[in-house]
Amino acid sequence: MTVTETHGAIDAVWRIESARIIAGVARIVRDVGLAEELAQDALVAALEQWPESGVPNNPGAWLMAIAKRRAIDLIRRKETYQRKLAEMGHELEIDGDSVEDDVEAILEDTIEDDLLRLVFTACHPVLTTDARVSLTLRLLGGLKTDEIARAFLAPEATIAQRIVRAKRNLAKAEVEFEVPTGQDLIDRLSSVLEVIYLIYNEGYSATAGDDWMRPSLCNEALRLGRLLAELMPAEPEVHGLVALMEIQASRANARVGPQGEPVLLLDQDRRRWDRLLIRRGLESIDRAWNLEGTPGPYLLQAAIAACHARAAEADDTDWARIAGLYAVLAQVAPSPVVELNRAVAISMAFGPERGLTAVDALADEPSLKDYHLLPSVRGDLLFKLGRLDEARTEFEKAAGLTRNERERTFLLDRAAAC
Repeated sequence: MTVTETHGAIDAVWRIESARIIAGVARIVRDVGLAEELAQDALVAALEQWPESGVPNNPGAWLMAIAKRRAIDLIRRKETYQRKLAEMGHELEIDGDSVEDDVEAILEDTIEDDLLRLVFTACHPVLTTDARVSLTLRLLGGLKTDEIARAFLAPEATIAQRIVRAKRNLAKAEVEFEVPTGQDLIDRLSSVLEVIYLIYNEGYSATAGDDWMRPSLCNEALRLGRLLAELMPAEPEVHGLVALMEIQASRANARVGPQGEPVLLLDQDRRRWDRLLIRRGLESIDRAWNLEGTPGPYLLQAAIAACHARAAEADDTDWARIAGLYAVLAQVAPSPVVELNRAVAISMAFGPERGLTAVDALADEPSLKDYHLLPSVRGDLLFKLGRLDEARTEFEKAAGLTRNERERTFLLDRAAAC
């Protein structure tokens, strides 16, 4: 491989493995900010060594080993090293005299829910909600600052400052690397659900880059969601989120064309949808509805996704029910994005003119100023109404706002079709 190809491989491995590496190291050093620094040290080592030695057969394990070795070296340099070893030996019921000899083996004994611990640590109450979500996207999603900013519709500088401040506050508060219990767990759940779904969305529709989807992020979000469902089986919103992700994930094979281009929901070959994931999603919805409590935003979104999943053909979709569910969602969790989705449902149920009226009501919404889906939706409605010149302008505007190359090409093709 050339140096350029090797660096590309390193970048790809980092995007896939960084969350696991940071989580594994955080279990050792008990500091997520320090864990990220040590993981970055491993990345630097890869950049220095792999161009000459070649990419290892298991690059993720190589990075994890380097990062953990750096963590062990750091602990050895601190006065707390003996106490750390004693704690490990006590937890594993190993005789204290042999712990130091076996420390490498002990630290290689991975714990299944390290990523879950990392989520709850990053979502600690010492941080603001925005800081919790931003930090977890950074640590677990491996997202760059500008990608997180895009997800939040916020300035990049704001997100960068938020992440630095969050890591500093966690270290200052000496936050434990653990899953909370009791009422503390319930209080922190909503921000964790938000984080997981944002990670999933980044995988489902990539903000930037050459790929329409990032399956690894979707898989990580699904894993975290399923772990949460096991941890909190009586919480309907957890099952609602899992159901939503399962049903959306069922469309993955049909969302991408032969050349990697996006395929919109109504144009997808539904025979390619994963019926197992749909069944699992519908079962999660049933579990959620059978639990006590008012339906929350994730369960409502899952119910919307289920309307699509139950329709054998696009024409069979119950758009009136979907529009009604979005109306309820707008009351439970009001946001301009929900209103935009509701406008689409209204257009499908009652015609493009009514949908366009609903979309135009959002024209002056500040948070949607640079949101490419607003002109994209408007362009689609104008196209259906035969107002082709206006539609072309909207599609071109949307293409200029998106930073995903696949999506930009798709929108420009739509503009050309006008």
